[in-house]
Amino acid sequence: MELKKLAISEKKRQALVTMGIDSVEALLTHYPFRYEVVEETPLSSWEKDGKVTLEGVIVNRARVVRYAPKRSVTRFQIVCQNKLFEVSLFNRPWISAFQVGKTITLMGKYEGGNRITAASYNFQPLHEQEGIKPVYALKEGITQNDLACYVKKAFQVLPHQENRIPDELIAHYRLISRDQALHEVHAPTSSAMLKQAFRHLKYEEFFLFQLVMQGLRKNDHAHGDKPRKQFEQDEVWELTRALPFALTKDQKTCIQDILDDLQSSASMYRMVQGDVGSGKTMVAAFAMYACVLAHKQAAFMAPTEILAKQHAENLKRLFQDYEVEVEVLYSALKGKEKQRILERLVHHEIDIIVGTHALFQEDVYFYDLGLVIADEQHRFGVEQRKKLLQKGDKVDFLLMSATPIPRTLAMSLFGDMDVSTIEVLPQGRKAIITKVVKENSMRSILEEVLTHLDQGDQCYIVCPAIEKNEDYAMRNASDLYEALKESIGRVYQIGLLHGKMSSAQKDEVMQAFQKGDYQILVSTTVIEVGVDVKNANLMVIYDANRFGLSQIHQLRGRVGRGDRQGYCWLLSDSKDVDAQARLQILEETCNGFEIARRDLALRGPGDILGTRQSGVPGFILGDIIADSNILEVARKDAGIVLKQMETGAYPALKRYLDTHLREAQCFD
Repeated sequence: MELKKLAISEKKRQALVTMGIDSVEALLTHYPFRYEVVEETPLSSWEKDGKVTLEGVIVNRARVVRYAPKRSVTRFQIVCQNKLFEVSLFNRPWISAFQVGKTITLMGKYEGGNRITAASYNFQPLHEQEGIKPVYALKEGITQNDLACYVKKAFQVLPHQENRIPDELIAHYRLISRDQALHEVHAPTSSAMLKQAFRHLKYEEFFLFQLVMQGLRKNDHAHGDKPRKQFEQDEVWELTRALPFALTKDQKTCIQDILDDLQSSASMYRMVQGDVGSGKTMVAAFAMYACVLAHKQAAFMAPTEILAKQHAENLKRLFQDYEVEVEVLYSALKGKEKQRILERLVHHEIDIIVGTHALFQEDVYFYDLGLVIADEQHRFGVEQRKKLLQKGDKVDFLLMSATPIPRTLAMSLFGDMDVSTIEVLPQGRKAIITKVVKENSMRSILEEVLTHLDQGDQCYIVCPAIEKNEDYAMRNASDLYEALKESIGRVYQIGLLHGKMSSAQKDEVMQAFQKGDYQILVSTTVIEVGVDVKNANLMVIYDANRFGLSQIHQLRGRVGRGDRQGYCWLLSDSKDVDAQARLQILEETCNGFEIARRDLALRGPGDILGTRQSGVPGFILGDIIADSNILEVARKDAGIVLKQMETGAYPALKRYLDTHLREAQCFD
């Protein structure tokens, strides 16, 4: 229902739209992000620096002291429960409002010595405003009062909200109705009822999410009828003879899962997740080899040109004794070379094509595309993946993720795909020794770093910014590069790499680092994904508190990839106790699953969920870590309800599902 029904001015409507509120329904699901409990604080419980809420009578004329431009403090005295208190109110210099004899309600901090610093005030009797008050996230042009007023109007226009959860499940879990839940979230009658409202709405979010995700998977299988790929599995496993190492048990299990998928009549839609350095790319190589043996072509998408070239070189080495043609395609290729590759691709003279976003272009045609693999899937949008999948008929799809999460959680979050997990690292892979340095400087570690460089190691130095930014005080790669060149540049060769460089420049710098022409590479996070330099065993990360745990874990995965020990130093002068505690986690563990779990709890599911197609419901209240038990229960319930729908049950829910499936079908 349109917002116009609420008689809101055009200016206010536009402000609401910028907040993502474009309908009456969206307004009702714009939940408060916190609540304030308004109740009088008994004098007997007042503590210094504690929050207090009180009602008193102003007993003297207010005075204003100005101590800086646009900075002032207004002071007056009140009597509360027969005691005299001095009140300070900052940056409210309107004396006329605070008239002697007026009753005032104050909320603020008790400073001790009968002194109160008020954060807010009003002249409404305290008993009329006691209770649990919602506080909404806002944007300019909309106030708390505006939003509360609009929500009230929304309930008048839509007085009744139908349950989206089946009645049997509401009864089974003793949930309040959706109608009651929405009213309680916006106007709580008690903390107990607010808790019940959250129970309903969290379960509803997870249930609907699971219903659509599993519906997508069911539709994919139902309309599959993909021709089974014809190859001998024993012939695929012969590839192990070309490896200089033994596959881990987890790698073998993942490969077997994929081979079974490729030979089934349903299109494969599988995610292989594993820690940094767990050997996911080798699993992908076996998948592509099976596809080639079935006389189909495989496409391997990499997020950067550097990584695409690296994958292509590694695959060429792997298949050098096999009749497998591997090529690489990227935007910076010269016209004639690109045209030659495109012609070979369409005539099936190329079996495996590795590439960047260039693979999505309209002029890229395949003879018979059978498999698409996306490395670091969250870096590719859904529409991009769809474009590539449409270049073949019922193409199998494999996602590779180095941001691992517990398998049960992965199954719940990625209900539309199968999940394979590599938990065991290959033998000989050493854990990176990580140290937190509580200053944003290399002073205390420089001697240690230079000693390692003198022994033949190479070092990445990572900065969060490319250039100086007046708005943010943090180290930038350009200035640091110049400073290092001036101080140690006569002894050590130093390179610079960042995202503003052209593809050719980045490639040139990275190749020079790989060859050992540079001992130090100052870089931004452009080196995060997959770059493999055997002698790069050192990493220094400036302003480490500005990165997520999983991102730092990805970054440090670039070092120690040879047979020498890897080291990572995390520099941060942050005084934030929580920030330092987060970095301490990286000192304690190199287990990517544990780090991802803690990062999820701290930062939410953003990068892990990736770019979802439209039509798939998201989470507003649900927390996938704190509420993981609800998520798992909802997954099982959605599966049961989906089966019952086949017999005509839940027609209203079926209509909801069909609508969302139509919006979400991206892999036809």
